[in-house]
Amino acid sequence: MQHPKPFSPTWLPHLVAILVVAIWGSTFVFTKLLLLSGLTPAHIFTLRFIIAYVMLLLFSLTRSNHRWMSQSWRDELLMLGLGLTGGSLYFLTENESLNHTTTTNTSLIVCCCPLVAAVLIGLFYKSQRLRPVQMGGLLLSALGVAVVVLNGRFVLHLSPLGDMLALAANLCWAVYSLLMIPVGKRYDAVFITRKVFFYGLLTMIPYYMCVPGMPSFEVLMRPQILANLLFLGCVASMLCFLAWTWVMNRLGAVVATNYVYINPVATIVFAWFILNEQITLFFLVGTVMILLGMYIADRR
Repeated sequence: MQHPKPFSPTWLPHLVAILVVAIWGSTFVFTKLLLLSGLTPAHIFTLRFIIAYVMLLLFSLTRSNHRWMSQSWRDELLMLGLGLTGGSLYFLTENESLNHTTTTNTSLIVCCCPLVAAVLIGLFYKSQRLRPVQMGGLLLSALGVAVVVLNGRFVLHLSPLGDMLALAANLCWAVYSLLMIPVGKRYDAVFITRKVFFYGLLTMIPYYMCVPGMPSFEVLMRPQILANLLFLGCVASMLCFLAWTWVMNRLGAVVATNYVYINPVATIVFAWFILNEQITLFFLVGTVMILLGMYIADRR
């Protein structure tokens, strides 16, 4: 059963998409602070998803239309795919790639997922295929990402394993966007997001069977660590995944995914504000290229 979509201003989904991606861009800074405190990427992912899932489950139990399972096993398998590609596998491949290649390589490969998503979705949904001019806009935005990330240092160090892991993260988010199309037509954002968190945590179990261990309670209760985890769990995970599901239902998977290009821009702005990192001319030029490319790609 398809849920009716309430009226909203045409500009509102675009604004929400920008806010969500900006918050996701800031998570790199907060994650860095947690890493410096001794937590691992797997710990951070697991703890933020536990916080988000518990809060969303409590909210779901208050709703009259609460349900535990999807309408069919096929849909439940799609939910499993969303939790795997948008949760555990995406975060593990992205974070593990940083151990085998440079941050620049990882950022460039992962942040170009709108190109991969547009091609993949176009193969399955003819109505969402982009025209050549729109594809040119995507390429311009991708080039803008390269200018922002490289920041004038046009030297890339190839690392096959690390680069392949970053590409795997790229493909994970593209598949996540593809799977969200049929699911979004039959279920509301709260149910989908709760399932993503549940299966994201469930598919992390094999990892902890190989690499056991979690931070102690005393470590997690440190004010800075607890505050960062609450932000990542409540805001960057629960609220942002809910909002992103809503945005994809309003704008379509291709247009919504284009906003991922803003991610490195938001990261650098937050790094400048919190970590006092420098903003350069390359950042400004690349940002203009990203915004112009997105404008061209979103035109119908």
